Amino acid sequence: MDRESSDDEEDRRHLIHQNDIVPKSPRPSTFQIDEDDHHQFKSPRHSSQSNNVRNLIFNKRYIFAITLPLLIIFIYFTADFKSLFRTNPSSDSFQNGAVASNLMRESELRALYLLKQQQSGLIDLWNRTSMPNLNSTSSNSIQDLRSALIDQISLNKKIQQALLSSHQFGNWLDSNDHNVTDPTLSGLTACRKVDQRLSERRTIEWKPKQDKYLFAICTSGQMSNHLICLEKHMFFAAVLNRILIIPSSKVDYEFNRVLDIDHINKCLGREVVITFEEFSERKKNHMHIDKVLCYFSSPQPCYVDDEHVKKLKAIGVSMSELKTVWTEDVKKPTDRTKQEVIEKFSTNDDVLAIGDVFFADVEKEWVMQPGGPIAHICQTLIEPSRVILLTAQRFIQTFLGEKFIALHFRRHGFLKFCNAKNPSCFFPIPQAAECITRLVERANIPVIYLSTDAAESETGLLQSLVTLNGKTVPLITRPPRNSAEKWDALLYRKKLDGDPQVEAMLDKTISALSGVFIGAPGSTFTEDIIRLRRGWGTASVCDEYLCEGELPNFIAGDE
Repeated sequence: MDRESSDDEEDRRHLIHQNDIVPKSPRPSTFQIDEDDHHQFKSPRHSSQSNNVRNLIFNKRYIFAITLPLLIIFIYFTADFKSLFRTNPSSDSFQNGAVASNLMRESELRALYLLKQQQSGLIDLWNRTSMPNLNSTSSNSIQDLRSALIDQISLNKKIQQALLSSHQFGNWLDSNDHNVTDPTLSGLTACRKVDQRLSERRTIEWKPKQDKYLFAICTSGQMSNHLICLEKHMFFAAVLNRILIIPSSKVDYEFNRVLDIDHINKCLGREVVITFEEFSERKKNHMHIDKVLCYFSSPQPCYVDDEHVKKLKAIGVSMSELKTVWTEDVKKPTDRTKQEVIEKFSTNDDVLAIGDVFFADVEKEWVMQPGGPIAHICQTLIEPSRVILLTAQRFIQTFLGEKFIALHFRRHGFLKFCNAKNPSCFFPIPQAAECITRLVERANIPVIYLSTDAAESETGLLQSLVTLNGKTVPLITRPPRNSAEKWDALLYRKKLDGDPQVEAMLDKTISALSGVFIGAPGSTFTEDIIRLRRGWGTASVCDEYLCEGELPNFIAGDE
């Protein structure tokens, strides 16, 4: 579950801006079909390209397979085959009245509309297979063409269902289909993995100087915000050549329960992070922050309140006076560069603190790239502990299987601060169900893992509305602890069960391992899942925010 704060002002402050989605404009194309004795397509530009087309995966047999339904539909509309679908004229009330006529006309108009859509898709496919450079096409281009082909197969099935919808036996095409998705698409997928090109990423070496430390301070929001804050602190530590001190659980979260701290050092091949307890042992009775150079000046220096300072003093940490190095507001952060950080925060003092940097915008594209900005030999530096990862894998093996969609459906406290954003990111459940159903059909994956803080009344309604071809798409959540089930035995053995932060990280891990992910726009919980998916190589071309590119069809007024 998402454990983010429901406090209105805090949520509004932590809301992440999502770029508006601009719909793609259709590709301009020309299309001409000449039919010879072998029913081959010929390009209007260069007939010599037919040799190239024969060498492509999408050869004449595939084109013939795609266009055959069009021929069948043409025959249907030109011949009187309607009587073939009539079973018992005397008992069928629809055939003797105006209702039957209207229903048939509506179905046929719908079929014509879908045929036009399919024609457009076929024209696009034809133009793409006619490009000369496809003889040396990349695997990604082939996957794109396969995805487009799957879309056309799915559209063809819709046309068949539309034509048959006015008859008493309706969806007879699905009578032997026990899956929510089209069995003809077995083995195909429209949602290939994204190549993140991790080997090409821009990196910085993290080589700390001996006895030089950066004391991490994170105060913004809940666990997901603090993990982002730690990740940014790691970049600052690398730039300033310092060892990062992980905050104490007495003033922050118990990071050692959800993260593998040693994993970070192993990935770098040297000591780059230490726990607060290790720092305390080294400094004995003199845990002093020698210099505090605040990254943020407003709304308060270092974005640290008096309560946090008191907590630090309570565990024996003293600090020098807080100093701001520039004018920087958390509500309007300025884009900063690595060189600016070096100029403003370099010092010879042993222990340095710069305050909370969750909102900091330093080399944003560099810091947020897949795998992170620091050179290392692992997939990601900040990732779930081994115990949580194994528990997630065991849950997937028990309940989900290899192919499943993960949905982060945040609702608690989300309505008000989503509506404070323009456009709003809070969708009515029926609209959300439509968006989810479309992605289920596109991905051809009939199982959804649901990570949510929503009330049962909302999840129950969502479950009833997420259907495909008349069949329910199951929304699976983690069940309560049951001694008969062994998938979570490791958590119980390590005394991690029942910890809200452990459960939240478990939700993130399961979602990060899914075939396709649907996130909650504006949620740092979602952003952390996306970070893991990009680093682990599980990100899909079908990943998206819920109802991405759409506006809520109803928005409540302001107070």
